[in-house]
Amino acid sequence: MTVTEQPNGAVPAGAEPSLGQLVSEVSAQLSTLVHSEIELAKLEVKSSVKNAGTGVGFFVAAVVVLVFSLTFGFIALAEGLVAAGLWRWAAYLAVFGFLALLVALFVVMGVRKVKRVRAPERTISTSKDTVAYLKANTKRG
Repeated sequence: MTVTEQPNGAVPAGAEPSLGQLVSEVSAQLSTLVHSEIELAKLEVKSSVKNAGTGVGFFVAAVVVLVFSLTFGFIALAEGLVAAGLWRWAAYLAVFGFLALLVALFVVMGVRKVKRVRAPERTISTSKDTVAYLKANTKRG
């Protein structure tokens, strides 16, 4: 230990610090700064993820309530047909027929979309070419 250094590595007032001390101090401060920034980022991301999760939960709750409330809407539709002069059984059968038609329409649309699904042929082709090139140009000792 030199005369100007203190046991804790600090430099007394009025003395100039050495290059090694300056580098050490900058390194320590930079490390502290980086750790602080990482902690701040973690806190911000945690808050954002929590808000996003809560928002998604509310959307899921809304969809569940909507799905269960559709039953009441269809009952009201059938009762409206009864009030219009249709027999009760015929009104409920008409609503059921409408829903069955809607299901069939969705199935047809889904089948059409699924038939459009294709394998990524260009990607498969270029991957095979890459593997073939690597096999041909890699020498094993």
